[in-house]
Amino acid sequence: IDLDSQSSSENGKGGRRASYKVSVQSNGNILVGRAYTHALDLKPGDEFEISVGRKHIHLNKVA
Repeated sequence: IDLDSQSSSENGKGGRRASYKVSVQSNGNILVGRAYTHALDLKPGDEFEISVGRKHIHLNKVA
């Protein structure tokens, strides 16, 4: 997914850019931000399969 394909002046929205880096919160949760859920066209209730690699965690949408 190319999140940098449009500049903020093109779509009329400013703000931060998605960085693909997250931190584990003190309660053990990982927060997936709106930029990512919007880019993947995710809706409340969508389900994921989580696969853990050597250096990455992959979230795969369950069809």
